[in-house]
Amino acid sequence: MVIHWFDTLESTHQYLIASLREGTLLAPCAVGASLQSNGVGSRGNSWIGEAGNLFFSFCVEEKQLPLDLPLASVSIYFSALTKQILEEQGSHVWLKWPNDFYCNDTKIGGMITTKIGAVIVGSIGLNICSAPENFGILDIIVTPNALAEDLIAKVEEKISWKKVFSKYKIEFDQNRNFSFHLDGKLVSLRDAILCDDGSIELENKKVYSLR
Repeated sequence: MVIHWFDTLESTHQYLIASLREGTLLAPCAVGASLQSNGVGSRGNSWIGEAGNLFFSFCVEEKQLPLDLPLASVSIYFSALTKQILEEQGSHVWLKWPNDFYCNDTKIGGMITTKIGAVIVGSIGLNICSAPENFGILDIIVTPNALAEDLIAKVEEKISWKKVFSKYKIEFDQNRNFSFHLDGKLVSLRDAILCDDGSIELENKKVYSLR
């Protein structure tokens, strides 16, 4: 997969989506930026950071993903692959459901996904060397380019959802003291039940990551 690197972009996510729709880029491909001025975070929030952090988007066709992967949980899948890479290099990063990266009790990044026809776009923002107030940074030293290349290589392995999810499921209990946003409200994960498709059950309702 070819990675196109830029000095600066408003948003790697929006740039890649626009390029796919215009036909100037075709899946599989990836886009990274040294600096992002108006990135897209969860719930429409901005994800902006300093140079040296990771601002990266990639896209693959559905047929290039594992056959057992529930598309509604593709963000969890990509996040878990990223965590595996970081963990192998000594990080203690963990994933707060569905796709936020945490070190200890502090958020250091996140993953979002968008479906464009038969193409899945995944985008990650990760604080590697600096962070705004109330956010943290990664606990190991890595370079954005190397991490991006490692992630692409991991995605191309097509590791089964069952294998990736089995470890995610074991670590899910770390979520119990945290909350997430649902329909504009903050909802506790204390009593959440994690299902095999990556969704959670809360108060007899099934909730998917859907981002």
